[in-house]
Amino acid sequence: MKKVVLFIIVCNIANMIYAQQADTTVVFQTLAHDFGAIVKNDGDVTYSFEFTNKGERPVTIQNVITSCGCTGSGWTKEPVAPGKKGYVKVTYHPSVVATFNKSVSVTIAGGNPETVTLHIRGNVTAPAENR
Repeated sequence: MKKVVLFIIVCNIANMIYAQQADTTVVFQTLAHDFGAIVKNDGDVTYSFEFTNKGERPVTIQNVITSCGCTGSGWTKEPVAPGKKGYVKVTYHPSVVATFNKSVSVTIAGGNPETVTLHIRGNVTAPAENR
């Protein structure tokens, strides 16, 4: 009898853990964006990564960390309800003529904290008069 009770308890705990993990499913439309060629003096470029909350609970973006000071970010500040969309906006400041490949770490909370890494890349070129 003790084994049966123990088995039921273990099954319930496993089920609760699985249910918590399934609650915070955030799906991004894309995890990477290529800006292609960017002219240095044309100013900043921005891309908005959209996501959908496919879970059963609201999710909140806790933090967004960029890999360098040349990249800025903004994001949906309010909780995103199940089935609704949010965004993480990433801005690259082209200050040097070079190829770039930057990452952005997004921490999402709503049951189980989850970190998603987004990527931007491109090639900063010199203005036409400097070529």
